Amino acid sequence: MKFSLLFFILLTQFLFPQEKYTHEVYFETDQHEVSSTEYNRLMQFLSKIEGLDIERISIYGFTDDRGSDSYNLNLSKRRAESIKTIFSNNEFDESVITNVDGKGEILLKLVKENDIQKIRGLNRKVEIIVQPYDPPREEPVVEKMDVKEILKGPVKAGDKLRLENLLFKTGYAYLMPESVKTLEEIAKVLVERKDIYFTIQGHVCCTQFARDAIDRRTKKRNLSEARAKYIYDYLARKGVEKSRMKYMGMRRKFPLGGDPRFDRRVEILITYAEDPID
Repeated sequence: MKFSLLFFILLTQFLFPQEKYTHEVYFETDQHEVSSTEYNRLMQFLSKIEGLDIERISIYGFTDDRGSDSYNLNLSKRRAESIKTIFSNNEFDESVITNVDGKGEILLKLVKENDIQKIRGLNRKVEIIVQPYDPPREEPVVEKMDVKEILKGPVKAGDKLRLENLLFKTGYAYLMPESVKTLEEIAKVLVERKDIYFTIQGHVCCTQFARDAIDRRTKKRNLSEARAKYIYDYLARKGVEKSRMKYMGMRRKFPLGGDPRFDRRVEILITYAEDPID
C-alpha cells in the first residue's frame, strides 16, 4: 500500500510538474553590481511573483570563460549575493531563499551561438528559480484586534495598537484596495477622539541588520517611514489635526516573528490621553 502511494505521488509529479518561475539577470564584464536596465527587468519579475505563496527560491551566479577558476567562482558568488540583497531590500522573506551559490564559468560550447562576445555576455548572469507551493497553503487564522472599537474606549499613554487589517503592497507605501475602508473607519473615530495624541509607526519585513526597505516608487531606502507618512497624510485629509499626530519609520528593528507578512505593518502609539472624567 505504501509503495503504491509513493508510486502515485512520483507519477503525479512526473506527469504534472510543479510550475516554476525563472528569470535571468545579466552583468557587465568583471562586475557584480546590477545595471539599471537589469534592475528594472528584475523589478518587473518581482512584481510578478510577489503574490505567490513561495516555497523556495534558488539563486545561481555564473561567469564567462575568461579569468582563473578561483576568480570566476568568487565573482559568480558575489553576483548571486547581489541578487539576494535586492530580494531582501524589496521585502522578500530570506528564509525561503534556500540556495545562493556561485557556479563559476559556463563553457562556451554549451550555448548555440557563433559570436563569442555575445556568448560571453549571455554567460555573465544570475539564474533565479522560484518554486511556489502547489497548491498554495491555507491562510493562517489570526485573531485580530478591532482597533476602531479599542479607540472608542479608554486608552492611555504607552498603548500600542497594531493596524493589522491595513495591508500594504509589497515594496510600496500605499494600501491594497481592500484596506481603504478599514482606514476610513479608523479615521472617523480619531476625528472624534480629540483627547488623544499619537505617533504612527511604520515597519517593514525581511531586510538585513534592522535596515529600512526600499520604496520601489521613489527608489529611496525609507519604506517604513513612507508607510507611516501615508497613514498620517490620509488621516490629516480626513480631518485629524496634524498637531495631534507624528509619524516615524521603525525599519525592521521590531520583527514579530512567524509569517514575515505581518512585519509589513503600521502601529499607533498613544503618546497622550486625557484622564477620563468619572
